[in-house]
Amino acid sequence: MKKKEFLLLKPMLLEEISQPFNDKNYLYEVKFDGFRSLIFINKKEIIIKSRNGIILNEIFPELEKIKEIITIPCILDGEIVYLDNGLPNIRPIQERMHTKDKIKSQFLQENYPVIFFCFDILDNGNSLLNIPLIERKKILEDFKENMVFQKVKFFKEKGKELFQVIKNNNMEGIVAKKIDSLYYPGKRVNFWLKIKNFQSDYFFIGAYTKNKNNTISLYLGEKNPLGLIYVGKISISNKNNIYYTVLKKKTIKKSPFINYSDNNAHYINPKLEIFIYYTEKTKNNMLRHPKI
Repeated sequence: MKKKEFLLLKPMLLEEISQPFNDKNYLYEVKFDGFRSLIFINKKEIIIKSRNGIILNEIFPELEKIKEIITIPCILDGEIVYLDNGLPNIRPIQERMHTKDKIKSQFLQENYPVIFFCFDILDNGNSLLNIPLIERKKILEDFKENMVFQKVKFFKEKGKELFQVIKNNNMEGIVAKKIDSLYYPGKRVNFWLKIKNFQSDYFFIGAYTKNKNNTISLYLGEKNPLGLIYVGKISISNKNNIYYTVLKKKTIKKSPFINYSDNNAHYINPKLEIFIYYTEKTKNNMLRHPKI
């Protein structure tokens, strides 16, 4: 595939389901909490590209060492991951992505090195998009590994068992992929599935905003001895009964959150609770991937 064509290529996307399953027609992988990317290698260079087409070479320069062990032209699909005591931790990656300070960026590169966990190959001099997944996996087997390049292990049939291991280690989740699946760049398909390991709890609603398309955003908080702490927000549609309950609540002038305010929000007394699923809390106590 030519360089120009590669730069337009986008990774295939996954649908989300709630429960793991066992099926002999699927293989299962760990869902790494990282940053999805495509890597293009040719004789002259290596290009690291985000899901949205951003070139990442300057942010993750250590990944250019992949060129030392992979010398054939190819396109690889995988996840950029930072391992913290053997477990994925996305926070240093997010910090590296967003910092603009050169000194801080250099510090993060030296102290939080990343690994590219590769789970697919899309081209090896010839397009592999129309080759079944299991055959693409066999092609990947011939690639060597080093400190910055690792191949994602997969397991056949045992989706429930793998998910239990993930829960026991408090990791993000698993991915289920149909063994004979072809690759459709940029498409969200129902034969690649992600099953996340969600936590859950009750949170108080302290405010809301009205959105378009009959939805509202709920501002969530949790109470501690100091007061109500803002932890994030979630959108719901008018198909959910709590939508109408919230709109009927009497508004108040002052934000009930001790650490957050929004001039566009309608504040309410934080007495109404809602049950929320989320993957984890960030270091700032914000909910990641909240949903009802």
